[in-house]
Amino acid sequence: MAAGTDHPIDFLARAIAAGSGEEPADLVIKNARIFSVLDGSLTESDIAVVGDRIVGTYGNYEAARTVDADGRVVVPGFIDTHLHVESSLVTPFEFDRCVLPHGVTTAICDPHEIANVLGSAGIRYFLDSSLETVMDLRVNLSSCVPATAFETSGACLEIEDLLPFKDHPKVTGLAEFMNFPGVLARDPKVLAKLAAFQDGHIDGHAPLLSGLALNGYLAAGIRTDHEATTAEEALEKLSKGMNILIREGSVSKDLEALYPILQPDVSAFVALCTDDRNPLDIAEEGHLDSMIRRLIAKGIRPLDAYRAASWSAANAFGLKDRGLIAPGRRADLVLLDDFEDCQVASVVSGGRPVTDELYDRRKIVAPVGLTSVKADKVQATSFEIRAANREGDVIGVVPGRIITEHLKHALPVENGQAQIDLDADVLKVAVVERHKGTGNIGKGFVKGFGMKAGAIASSVGHDSHNICVVGASEVAMAHAVNRVIALHGGFVVADDDGIRAELALPLAGLMSLEPFETVRHALEDLRQAAKDLGCTLPEPFLQVAFLPLPVIPHLKITDFGMFDVDRFELIEPA
Repeated sequence: MAAGTDHPIDFLARAIAAGSGEEPADLVIKNARIFSVLDGSLTESDIAVVGDRIVGTYGNYEAARTVDADGRVVVPGFIDTHLHVESSLVTPFEFDRCVLPHGVTTAICDPHEIANVLGSAGIRYFLDSSLETVMDLRVNLSSCVPATAFETSGACLEIEDLLPFKDHPKVTGLAEFMNFPGVLARDPKVLAKLAAFQDGHIDGHAPLLSGLALNGYLAAGIRTDHEATTAEEALEKLSKGMNILIREGSVSKDLEALYPILQPDVSAFVALCTDDRNPLDIAEEGHLDSMIRRLIAKGIRPLDAYRAASWSAANAFGLKDRGLIAPGRRADLVLLDDFEDCQVASVVSGGRPVTDELYDRRKIVAPVGLTSVKADKVQATSFEIRAANREGDVIGVVPGRIITEHLKHALPVENGQAQIDLDADVLKVAVVERHKGTGNIGKGFVKGFGMKAGAIASSVGHDSHNICVVGASEVAMAHAVNRVIALHGGFVVADDDGIRAELALPLAGLMSLEPFETVRHALEDLRQAAKDLGCTLPEPFLQVAFLPLPVIPHLKITDFGMFDVDRFELIEPA
C-alpha cells in the first residue's frame, strides 16, 4: 500500500530503489536485533522503511530519518485478533492512544456493542474512526444484531444492512457468529449472511460446541474461535481446521487453561486476543504484551508466543502484508527493552514512530448516540419477584469466566415475594430495557458477588446493552438504575442512602468521552466502592455486563426474564 501522496507506481519505484540501496529510505532503524518469527533467530541489522513498508533488512541503509535501536530486539507489531473497542469504555481514538504503546499495531474489532444500540450508524462511526487512528483498526461486520429474539435490542441488522459496508477498506469480514443454534438450524436469515461472506473471513463463536454439531458449524465456512475454555475443546477445534484465539480479557481469562496448546507444531494456527479489557486492567497488567510475557514465563518458547501475536494472527485473518519483519511487509515494529519479559520501549506503526504529535494529527470523528438511554425511572418495588412454587433458578457467577452455572436455591419468602438471601450470597439481578421504552424489567437471582449491601448497575449489558443491576437491596438497586438513566449510560455503585461512585458512558451508553486516564481512575473508585459493599469479584462491572448474554451457557437474564441457554428458552415464572 502506498503511503502519503505518492502515486502507486512512484511509491513502488522509491521502495525498490531504497531496498536495493540505490536511494535513501524514508526511515532507518539502526543497531537493531531483528527477531524472526519464522525460525526464532536474532540478527543484528538495519531496518529500512519507505512510506508504510519495510524495504530492507539484513543490510546497512541510509535514510532521511534515523532511529537508534541501541541494540534492542525488534519484533513484528502485535495483532489483537478479536476485541470490542466499546469494552475498553473509551472511544476508538482513546483506545488507540491507550493500547498502541503496548505494541498492538493492528486490532480487529467487532462493533457489535454499538451496533446493538445504534445499528448501522454505530458501524459507520467505527469505520470513520478507523480511517483516522494511528494503529490499523480493522472492522469485522457484526453478524448477530440482536444476538437472539429473547431480548430487546436497539437495532436489528440483516444482510441488506451489512452489504453496503462489505467493500470498505477497513472491513475484514463477518464478525463472531455467536448464533450457532441458528447456523445448525439453517435459519434463512443466518444463511443469507453466511453466503454473502463466503469469499472473506467469518469469525466464529461456539462455546462448548463439539462433535458433529461442530462439524456442521464449520461447514458454513467459519474459521476462528475465541470461546474455547479448555485445552481439550481447543484441540478438537484445531483438529477440525479452526484457528484458536487464546483470550485473556478483564473477565474471560482463558490463558491459564489454553497455554499448553501453544506448541511448535500448532503455533502457526494459534493467535491471541483480549475480547474485553478495560483501561484499568491495561494500566495494571498490559495488553497483548502481558499475554506474551505470561506465556514465556510459563515455558512457552518465545518463538511461539511472538509468532502467535503476529504472523499466525495475520494469516488467520488474511492480512498478508504483515506479521513478520521482511521487505515488502507493513512496517509495524515493536522495539523491546526486555525480550523475554516483553517490555515495550517504542513502537513504529505503518512506518511512523509513535509519538504524541502523531496522535495530535488525527481528525477526531464526532461521537454518536449521546441520548440512547430511553427508560423511565424505577422504584424499589420494581424489583419485587413473586415467589415460585419450586426452588428458584439462580445464576452462578464463576470469577474469570463469562460461562455461568444454572443453580437452584430455596429462596426465603415474605408476603408472597421471593427474597434476597445474604447468608447464601444470593442477590437480586434485573435487566431494565432502555432502548424502546417498553418498560420491560427481567428479574431473577444471582450468586457469586459476595455483596452484603448496595447495588451495582451498568448500561453495558452484552449483547443488547440494556441496564443490568445486581443488588443486596431493592432500594439501592433503584438508586443505581436511576442514576445510570440520568447519566445517559454508565457504571454506578449505590447503597440505600445514594450514589457511592460512578462513571458516565454517554456515547451509546457504552463509552466515555474522557481520556483513558480519567476512565482508569474512575474505575479504581468504582472497584473500591464495590469492594466496600463486600463484593469479592476482581472485575465486578464487566461481570455484571455479561449476565444478560443469552448465547453463553448456562443461565442468563434478559429484559424478558431468566433464560436457559442450554434449552435456548425463557424460564416461565411458576
